[in-house]
Amino acid sequence: MIALLKDLIRIKSDTIEGANNALLFCESWLEERGIATTILKHEGKLMLVATIGDGDECMIWNGHVDVVPGDLEQFEPYVEGDFLYGRGTADMKAGVAAMMQAFFELTKQSENITRKIQLHIVTDEETDGETSKFLVDQGYTGDFVICGEPTHLQIGLQAKGIIQFDVILNGKSSHGSRPWEGINAIEQAFLFDQQLRTLSFLTASNDFYDYPSLNLAKIQAGERYNVVPDNCIVSYDLRYVPGQDMQSILSDLKTLAEKFPKSEIRVQATAPAVTTEAINPYIERIAHITTQFIGKPAVLFGQHGAADARFYAETGAGAIEFGPSGGDWHGEKEYVSVSSTETYKNILVSLGKK
Repeated sequence: MIALLKDLIRIKSDTIEGANNALLFCESWLEERGIATTILKHEGKLMLVATIGDGDECMIWNGHVDVVPGDLEQFEPYVEGDFLYGRGTADMKAGVAAMMQAFFELTKQSENITRKIQLHIVTDEETDGETSKFLVDQGYTGDFVICGEPTHLQIGLQAKGIIQFDVILNGKSSHGSRPWEGINAIEQAFLFDQQLRTLSFLTASNDFYDYPSLNLAKIQAGERYNVVPDNCIVSYDLRYVPGQDMQSILSDLKTLAEKFPKSEIRVQATAPAVTTEAINPYIERIAHITTQFIGKPAVLFGQHGAADARFYAETGAGAIEFGPSGGDWHGEKEYVSVSSTETYKNILVSLGKK
């Protein structure tokens, strides 16, 4: 399996073409081992689906082979101790390799599989996740979904929802030496930001999160020193707590914007929170098997970021992020633990049996 992972890392999959090449490599690897695959295409991006087992109950393993951009040397894997270094080792080619190997091992034990298991490999999680969304839209859904993102073998059963939005604030131009004759749109943006941070929805919490997160991501305003700017666009990335109502948050944002003359809220993207409950037969089984393999109680946690689990969760499926240990993903020295990847594969194999 580690040889498979190294081969995947060597494929420079930080472009659409590269990610497609990595996916076709996965197709060949599976086909060579007698596993039939289906390749789908959406807007030039490929997806792979493979199925073993049968029955009304379906568990999905989802992984992505695209990675964030990296230097050429980062696509040459090397091992130091228990760590395998390279772009995409943790995020998330180790998860993909473990899923593929586990899938193959289960095909040799088909008599022990009591449900349908589907492997989904996609090519654009690091950008917009359109390929996983496309699979869901095409009916490739299940009762429970595991996204093999790096979680240190902890079970990420919830994830914050997303609202990404721009606020357009308009003022009045004047000469920079006579600012009292104008209305400075940048200063309006400061006031908006201050009032935004006092809104009650930012105090929400649950068992996994102390509060939502709000990131002021971009500011666009001003062209000259001697002109009072009459327009300012501020852009935010809001991650709200599972259990909050997205429409209520949007209503509060629009109410605040109405206090600023000629202002406007433009929502650029939203995604619902993942709200898988701990009282779920799949969660209980995964936690039990994980505890057996790691020798200590499995940890349940809430993920701050969002992965492709969100698309499956929208259908009502239980969905989690669960994968091996690693670190510095998207960084210069990205790595994954070899032993953790082996343990993760073994957990998946056990999970797929009776």
